[in-house]
Amino acid sequence: MRPRLLPAMLGAMVLLLAVKMQGLPLLPSGPSPTLGLVAPARAGSESRPAAPSPPAPRPTQAAPPEAPTPEQQAERALLEGLRARRTELEAREQALASREMVLAATEKRLAQRIEELAGLQQRLQAFDRTLGEREEAGWRQMVKLYEGMRPRDAAAIFDELETPVLLQILDRMGERKAAPVLGAMKPERARSITTELARHRARPVD
Repeated sequence: MRPRLLPAMLGAMVLLLAVKMQGLPLLPSGPSPTLGLVAPARAGSESRPAAPSPPAPRPTQAAPPEAPTPEQQAERALLEGLRARRTELEAREQALASREMVLAATEKRLAQRIEELAGLQQRLQAFDRTLGEREEAGWRQMVKLYEGMRPRDAAAIFDELETPVLLQILDRMGERKAAPVLGAMKPERARSITTELARHRARPVD
């Protein structure tokens, strides 16, 4: 039996060497038995239904708030009253500040107005003095004119003058100049103007 095994072993070795040299696959083509076993197992795992997920936990309901105690209610009412009082006081303070601003502006305008009126009064008084001085200068000039005339000529004019104008002239004339003129005037006119002149001089001076 040894002579028979030796040629067989030699032939097998030669065949194996030839296969390696030609790069031929040693195993026959076809699906591998291992792949065949794995595929059914994978298919079986894919066809198996997935396990149901556990249910989500339900949210726990909060416990109802406790009712406030009478002390808490009283404290809350007190705080609300203080808050309302503070709001009222702030509103009053703002109103007072606004009134003070208005009063300050009003006082400033009144002070300016009083100052303007005082200046206007001073100007009016100065104008009155100037006007009075001019008026007095005019009367003095007119008196000087009549005093330089002859008494008879002046009396003829005085008989025709209005009483207020004649009073201003006679009041400024000297007695020695006025007496001859009054004597030359008409008796009735001279008598009435003398009475009016006495009343005019008896009036208090402003």
